[in-house]
Amino acid sequence: MATSPQRTTVFDFAPQDRSLLDAQNRALENLDRGDFRELPPATAGKFQQLQGAGTFASVRIPGADPDVQLDAGVFVPLGAGQHPVVVLPAPLAPTGWRSYPGLLVNFAIRGYLAVAYSERGLADSTGKIDVAGPRDRADGSAVIDWVLENHADRVNPDQIAFAGSSYGAGQSLIIAAHDDRVKAVAAQSAWADLTRSLYENETRHIAAFEALAALFGEDRLSDETRQIFEDFRANKNIKNLIDFGAIRSPISYVERLNSRQVPVFLGTYWHETIFSVPAVVEFFNELRGPRRLLVQIGDHGGDEILGFLGGWSRPTATTFRWLDHHLQGKDNGVGQDGNVHTEYMHNLFDLRKSNDWQSYVQPTRRFYLDQPRGGATDGVLASRPATGWTTTIQAGVDTPAHVAEALVQTGVLERLGAPAIYDTASISRRDAAVWVTEPLVAQSQLTGNVRLHLTVRPSAATATIVTHLFDVDPGRAKGKIITSAPYTLLNDREGEARAIDVQLQPADYRIPAGHQLALVIDTKDRLFADATVDGSQVEIASPDGAASYLELPLADLPDAD
Repeated sequence: MATSPQRTTVFDFAPQDRSLLDAQNRALENLDRGDFRELPPATAGKFQQLQGAGTFASVRIPGADPDVQLDAGVFVPLGAGQHPVVVLPAPLAPTGWRSYPGLLVNFAIRGYLAVAYSERGLADSTGKIDVAGPRDRADGSAVIDWVLENHADRVNPDQIAFAGSSYGAGQSLIIAAHDDRVKAVAAQSAWADLTRSLYENETRHIAAFEALAALFGEDRLSDETRQIFEDFRANKNIKNLIDFGAIRSPISYVERLNSRQVPVFLGTYWHETIFSVPAVVEFFNELRGPRRLLVQIGDHGGDEILGFLGGWSRPTATTFRWLDHHLQGKDNGVGQDGNVHTEYMHNLFDLRKSNDWQSYVQPTRRFYLDQPRGGATDGVLASRPATGWTTTIQAGVDTPAHVAEALVQTGVLERLGAPAIYDTASISRRDAAVWVTEPLVAQSQLTGNVRLHLTVRPSAATATIVTHLFDVDPGRAKGKIITSAPYTLLNDREGEARAIDVQLQPADYRIPAGHQLALVIDTKDRLFADATVDGSQVEIASPDGAASYLELPLADLPDAD
């Protein structure tokens, strides 16, 4: 995946961060010698705390199959007695388990026996990539076996947790669901449903897929995985992808987790472009044991990277508190400060806390799609149903209404206080349909699930529509994206009309007074492999008795908020 050379993402490290990462890994390897000259003073101080408190070693752990050796690093406390264990499967990054030096150090300082490993086929581990399938699951159990066999005098077998980010998050959840020895999980930048992440509303997330495929390395894939990848690119045998994804989706195993009441912490982002946020929320809502959901501004891995390097971040701080409480019984406030924690766009510092998703979201209001009025080019989002109209757009042109300019990186900038600004006046009304509200009288809060219902009739048998919701300053015709989703129609014949429901990503957003909400629908986006036929048309309608509408969890905010 191409990334900016200046910014770190969960997939790769910018040069300045990679230098610090490498220096921390060398310091771990040389922990017994105490040579920490390459490290900043604050980081060196943490390493000095570990001298004499334990040993660190790079090791090879036998996987579940004879040809699999898992590259790993392990910190073993020297103190007498039994210690809690945390196992850290790696994110999908070239550095493998070496992405986690800061996590290893901070867990070690807290008294854990900490093991980080690269999954089969990743980084320096042998074997073929299974993408969190049954063999990866078995490898996770093999790591636990190895810890218990080689460090029986140092570990408490009733205090074992898994924690990870991205690829390591999904691995952790699935392993925990199948191995009763895992007592708690922390999953940052998690996925819940792999199929919905890659194939949302019958739309292929091709940009995310190709980024992940490039990181895996085609030559390291298992035969099954390679065939799935080839079919996905060719848009064939999608049923096989659905079956492949179901086996690799934590939501498929929610009842296993519930039967043991496994404490689960999930982290995600409002503008996640790799994994499905609605699926993570659904998974969270189905959990019956102790649970925590953290949703933040930005995109995949945007905050936890700081924790990888030993700094403070919300996901990693929550991970430490979560496991300290649920493994060791520490009274640190976990369990008394709400199960849903959220940042709202675009305020990093005001963390909202709610008991559950239902009490967190706003009641929904319906805004009905109506035709343009008084010579305007844009339709109206109105308070009353409006039926009996149609509007038509040309299909096949990618307008400036992008879901994101780039995977992950757009969200990184958003988290740094520079959200993408859209020139909404430049969006062609020939190639996109637009509906706007009246300027909002008061500052408003949009919090929760967003759903669009409308009737669509493509002139071709197939078409993709991409829906976007923007916050627009009408005086400047500039907007910021709130949420989005694609939807692909695979009809049996040309010109077939269908009523569809599109679930957009949930959102938590503040709209200033005087701004408008704008719904923009076009037929192409660089993130998706569309089924749109160039030169065709898409008709959007609100038939008699079947009004089209946008359902928004919107409410006024007091002026003082």
